[in-house]
Formats: sequence, structure tokens, C-alpha cells
Amino acid sequence: MQALYQQRIYRLLTRDSRLASRTLALVPHDLAKVSRDLLAAQRELYRLTPPIGVQAIKVGRPRPAPELLRYYREAQRRFGVAWNVLAAVNLVETKFGKLRSPSAAGAQGPMQFMPATWRRYGLGGNVQDAHDAILGAANYLHASGASKDLRNALHHYNPSSAYVDAVLRYARRISADRKMFYALYNWQVFVKTPRGDRRVTGPGLP
Repeated sequence: MQALYQQRIYRLLTRDSRLASRTLALVPHDLAKVSRDLLAAQRELYRLTPPIGVQAIKVGRPRPAPELLRYYREAQRRFGVAWNVLAAVNLVETKFGKLRSPSAAGAQGPMQFMPATWRRYGLGGNVQDAHDAILGAANYLHASGASKDLRNALHHYNPSSAYVDAVLRYARRISADRKMFYALYNWQVFVKTPRGDRRVTGPGLP
């Protein structure tokens, strides 16, 4: 529940820039610095997200956080893409696998691959499987030149500067404090619908 309360606070501050400015002026410097990254990432992603109908939303339980960490680290060893970057992509794409719906463009799985891209970089795995999808994402980012220019590689993954900025902000915060990964893992899925935002995972829901 604490993660959900934290998430709701950030969502409120994301919608009200004046309140955010007043609030961040009152909190310790380090917390304000973290919060500015989280708020900026949320604003950038919200602008990118089109409304979807409730009937199109599918959700499920993600793999346990320690298991996902093992997958990120395996992918880092194999392809040289930092684990925190893979975690940030997983967060941005599907809240670590909680959101199961295909994207509006038809991307699938916890790391949201288009079918043609998955055939090329998915290593013969199952796009819906977290382990296979994380390895595939690392393979794709590596092939896109992540070791030399991570920003450009992420732009290949999703050709939006706002997306790239959001991923890098989350990755920076996860890298700076491992507890942030666990906090973000416990954030829930809020979906933008034509009738407003709707929470579809977490406490109090079927």
C-alpha cells in the first residue's frame, strides 16, 4: 500500500506543476532531486500515451522482483546493456509485466516488441516470457549500438525523445538506489481511457 500512496502523490504532483514546485521546495534536496526525475518522466510518458478503451486492457501478475533482477543481470553479462536500463524499459513498457495488452501499434510482451523486430532479435524465444523478452531487448539494444550511444539505441527501441528521456531518468534513479527498483516494481498500472485515468491493478481490485 505504501508504494501505491507514493505513486498517487507523484501522479498528483505530475498534474499540478505549481503544487509540485511548492512541495519540492519544502523537502530535502536529495529527495527533491529524485522527485524531479520521476515527475519529468511521468509527464513525458503521459503525453505519449493515447487513450484506450477499458475493454482492451489486460493485466496479470509480474514475475517476482528478484527473478526479474536475475534476468536483467544475465542480459547485462551477455549483451553489455546495463541492468538498470533494462529494468527501466520494462517499467515504462508494461510496469514490469503487469500490463498484458498489446500496444496500439501491435507490440507484444513485457518488453513490447513488434513481431518483425522480435523475429530478428528475440533469439527464438517466447515474446510473452519475461526472461526471453528481457534477453531479446538487451540483444536489440546491443545491436543498435547501446555500448557506444545508449540514447540512440533507445531511440531505435522507441523513436521518441520523450520516451528516451523517461527511460534514462528511471534508469538513473534505479542505479542510484536499489530500493527505488523495488518501489517502482510495486507501483500499479493506471491506464488513460477516454473517460479519464483508471487504476487496473493493485489493492482493492478484483
